[in-house]
Amino acid sequence: MIKTRRVRNLFMAPFAVWSILFIIVPLLLIAGYAFTAEEGGFTLANLAIMGRWEYRKALWLSVALALASTVLCLLIAYPLCLILAQWKLKKGSELILLFVLPLWMNSLLSTMAWQTILERNGLINQLMRLLGLPDLHLINTPFAIVLGMIYNFLPYMILPLYTVLSAISVHLREAAQDLGAGPWHTFLHVILPLSVPGIISGITLVFIPSLTTFVISAMLGGGKILLIGNIIEQEFTATYNWHLGSGLSMFLMIFIIFNMILSAVFERNE
Repeated sequence: MIKTRRVRNLFMAPFAVWSILFIIVPLLLIAGYAFTAEEGGFTLANLAIMGRWEYRKALWLSVALALASTVLCLLIAYPLCLILAQWKLKKGSELILLFVLPLWMNSLLSTMAWQTILERNGLINQLMRLLGLPDLHLINTPFAIVLGMIYNFLPYMILPLYTVLSAISVHLREAAQDLGAGPWHTFLHVILPLSVPGIISGITLVFIPSLTTFVISAMLGGGKILLIGNIIEQEFTATYNWHLGSGLSMFLMIFIIFNMILSAVFERNE
């Protein structure tokens, strides 16, 4: 038993070293910058700055767009995974692979592709002109940002949902039908409750990167729509104010952890 524990600890050592160097140490550095002023000394001003209107506006706009993209991803992914889960495993796996393929592509390249599609002389407006219709103002809008989020983060919603739905035994549906439940009642009282863990996992995996993204909003928003991620990125790369950038990052981190705790509590209750 002792030998097995030593072997297990030996295999865990590389992960422990990785976690310390690339997770714990960066978090400690961010906390150190967040709670100190440029001239030195402890301060809460870097976090309290979130009380300003421009920062609160960027945060709530980020939350609104992240919620919109998360809800739309859920509405797209759930019926798709529900259909695929009822098909044969091999065919469903091949189709799931098609939705996972965007993960193998650099997100910057895919966002640039959408920038080309949505711009004034992009593919959509060229098609509108061929049809004799007026141009659509798509680029540099919240719609473009949400569309980019959906394209980049939809696979993160599909994977947990498909995993959970494909694990639900067909015998449960048959038992519900034998007891007189119709398709709608079977879905509401059997399928949906059993898929809640996948829904919560998918929401978490989509909402957090949507809330913190800055590349998608910078490219598809044209710098005209500032999200909290863009402000943090500018503090680090443009103004070189690492203390303020770390303070905003710490505030955003606390906000995300609070949402994750709520999700965990809800999942445990379910």
